[in-house]
Amino acid sequence: MKSFKEFEDIDEKCEECIFEHEEEEGLQEAEYQGKKVKLNDPIRTSENPNKKFKVYTMGPSGKVVVVRFGDPKMGINRDDPEARKNFRARHNCDQKKDKTTAGYWSCYQWRAGSKVDN
Repeated sequence: MKSFKEFEDIDEKCEECIFEHEEEEGLQEAEYQGKKVKLNDPIRTSENPNKKFKVYTMGPSGKVVVVRFGDPKMGINRDDPEARKNFRARHNCDQKKDKTTAGYWSCYQWRAGSKVDN
């Protein structure tokens, strides 16, 4: 049986692989439909009752796009190492690279120590 520390180490290594470029880019501001928004910063959404979060990100064409993700009826148990490991394995989080997909951002939210400001 693995200890919590071992799961934490495995999870950190996996996150480093997937999201290593995230820290390099940092948060940037852009304009979306006339308002300034932060890029790559997930926030809770209220305008769409079918999704829990949204994030503004740069699309492949250079335009800012909105990606909505997450089931509002389900919780995120990212602080439970076993639940986090199972989620990330079930959703193939090690293969998610495209920031314009909901799968990428769901995996991003399931990293250890993730917090949502709003």
